Amino acid sequence: MNGPTLEHPHPALSGLLGHWRGHTHVAAGPWGPEHGVDAEVTYHQVAGGLGVVQSYRHTEPDGSHFEGHGIFTVDPVHNDVLWYYIDSTGVPPGSAARCTWRNGVLRVERPSEAGWTRHCITVEADVLTHVTELRVLGKDGDGDAPGAGTNGKASPYRPFMRSEFHRV
Repeated sequence: MNGPTLEHPHPALSGLLGHWRGHTHVAAGPWGPEHGVDAEVTYHQVAGGLGVVQSYRHTEPDGSHFEGHGIFTVDPVHNDVLWYYIDSTGVPPGSAARCTWRNGVLRVERPSEAGWTRHCITVEADVLTHVTELRVLGKDGDGDAPGAGTNGKASPYRPFMRSEFHRV
């Protein structure tokens, strides 16, 4: 069964295609102390060019690894990018998140039960940069984690990971 195909992906995704290697700086937090790791990411077209799969991986100093996989696709009605993502942290994946693309920066904010994750992805001068920040939901007046109907207060975004890659 043949369906539609795209010769070129959305402009927000076309510059990402390929295999990249570099370094990720991980900020200090509940996951451990501040540290740096070598990392790699690959972006490749799938489904006749209708999607771009992202595969990220780095190995921690203790030998454990972190990996994340996403699929980007284009909403043909709005001509913007959707991103579905899952990683090895064990947090259940949510629904696809709508990305914005302005001035060469692909941005997305993804909610979860713990808070929000914000990503900014750019390619400039053959350097791919992916910045990830976290915003943790606040506590309600009783000190419990918020649920439906709470005030929705949250911390400001804080650095989590910053990766810089060069095309291999």
